[in-house]
Amino acid sequence: MENPWKTKKIKPIYENPWIKIEEHDVINPSGNDGIYGKVCFKNKAIGIIPVDENGNTWLVGQYRYALNEYSWEIPMGGSPNDLDILLGAQRELKEETGYSAKKWTQIMRIHPSNSVTDEEGFVFLAEELTPGETEFEETEKIIVLKLPLKEAIQKVMDGEITDSISIAGLLKVAKLFNI
Repeated sequence: MENPWKTKKIKPIYENPWIKIEEHDVINPSGNDGIYGKVCFKNKAIGIIPVDENGNTWLVGQYRYALNEYSWEIPMGGSPNDLDILLGAQRELKEETGYSAKKWTQIMRIHPSNSVTDEEGFVFLAEELTPGETEFEETEKIIVLKLPLKEAIQKVMDGEITDSISIAGLLKVAKLFNI
C-alpha cells in the first residue's frame, strides 16, 4: 500500500545514546498540514524466553524508572542496530540470567509502540541451557526468578506482567508448547 503521509521537513529535537526525537512537518492522509512527533531508537529490542528440559523459564524483575514501578519481564535488552540480533540475544541472556543456550529460535518480530516510535523488537526461544554467572550492567538491579513456564504465562493472564514484548513472547511460547 502506498504511504498516504507526505513529509515536508524533519526537525531534530533531542538526542542521546539510545534515542533521537524528531518533529516532522507533514501533510496528513486528509491532505492537511500537520506535525508528527517520532522517537527513533538506536537499538533493537531483544527479548529471550529461556526454557529448560523440565519446562522452567526465567523472569527478571527490576524497577523501571520511566514507569516509576517494579516490572517482571522476560530477559531483554537493547542490541545495536548494526549488530546481528542473535548475538544481541545471546549477550542479553548471559548478562541477565547467567545462562547460555545451544539452541536458538527466533519466534517473533514486534513493533511495541508503532504510533510514535520506530522501535523494532525480536523475541527468541532459548533452549539447551548451560548455567553461568550474571553480568549485570550498572543501570540494572535485577532479581532473577526461575519458575515453570506455565506459571510465567499465568502471570501474563493475571496482569502481573505488563511489558508488551514479554506478554507477546510468552503467549507465543504458550501456543508453541500447547500450554
